[in-house]
Amino acid sequence: MMGSERSKLEEQVESGIEDTFQEPPRLRVLMHNDHYTAMDFVVQVLENVFNKPPAEALQIMLTIHKEGIGVCGVYTAEIAETKVNMVSTLAKQSGFPLKCSMEGV
Repeated sequence: MMGSERSKLEEQVESGIEDTFQEPPRLRVLMHNDHYTAMDFVVQVLENVFNKPPAEALQIMLTIHKEGIGVCGVYTAEIAETKVNMVSTLAKQSGFPLKCSMEGV
């Protein structure tokens, strides 16, 4: 009897955990094209802020340049916000008007 009571309790606990666990919302971080920010700077930001390897950073930069916008990565809200703020700070410090934004996935 004790064993069956324990397994029922374990099932209830496991069921409650499954019901309450939710993936945190994820946001896509986007970089926008402008006519002033140097392409090399965009590649550096993609490598340093978003940890992209050089070839991938170059490809994303070309997408931004050609299509007007590019996806830098998908992150939880806090990380996405931090990365957007880092890009804005680096761009201002370097004298570029580079715009970075977030949107839901």
